[in-house]
Parts: sequence; C-alpha cells; structure tokens
Amino acid sequence: MDQVKNMEHVAEIEKELRYISSLIKQKGREILSNYKITPPQFVALQWLFEDGDMTIGELSTKMFLAFSTTTDLIDRMEKNLLVMRVKDEKDRRVVRIHLLEEGERIIDEVLKKRQHYLADILSNFTSKETASLKENLIKLHHEMREE
Repeated sequence: MDQVKNMEHVAEIEKELRYISSLIKQKGREILSNYKITPPQFVALQWLFEDGDMTIGELSTKMFLAFSTTTDLIDRMEKNLLVMRVKDEKDRRVVRIHLLEEGERIIDEVLKKRQHYLADILSNFTSKETASLKENLIKLHHEMREE
C-alpha cells in the first residue's frame, strides 16, 4: 500500500513541477518581449553567462539543438553584438563563443526580473518554507544530474 501511495505522490510532484515550469516559462517570455532577443537566444546567453565561453558544439549539446541551428542562432546574436566568436588561446583551430557586455547586461536584467517575480510569489511563504523548498529543489536537481 505504501508503494501505491508513494507513486501517487510522485505523480502529483511531476504534475506540479510541469505546471510550475510552464508558468515560469510563460512569465519569462513576457519579460523577454521587452528585449531584442528570442527565447532560444535567452537560453544560449544564460549558458554562456553561467558557464563562460564555449564552442558552438558544446552549446548545441547543452541546448539540445542541431549544430546548424545553433550556428544560425549565434550568427544573429553576433550581428546584434550580444556575443562574438574568438579563437581559443590554446588551439587556434577552436572557436569559442564569448558573451559581450550587451548580452551580459540583458541576461542579468532578465534574470533579476524573473527573480523578482519569484520573490513576489514566495512572499506568501515563511522563511523556513522558502529555505526548505530551496534545499529540496537543490537535492532533487543533484539527484537528477547524478542519474
């Protein structure tokens, strides 16, 4: 009986995470509508902001996009002065994508607006509930990455 109850909890958790993800994505797109970038460009900028310079192949893998699609994405972002291609210092054959100041400014602003949105939602939580939620989400993320 415990196993059945546990699967009911798992199903409910999965559903709630799906709904939360959808709402965050929707709010993120609303915020992005005030900027000159598309949602896929936001994702690319976010990876570069968090992980630093990387090749188009590395970025393609992280974004689950075809190499050619990522190349087109980078071309448009480079044209808008959000990123630039730079030769790797150790191997001149390797080209890395580097986040420029304008790209960094946009990603920083958008992330802060998303965080303010979440802070408004979490204002109905106690500090203990917020801390517990954070710890549990970190643990879930860690477990999923280990998988």
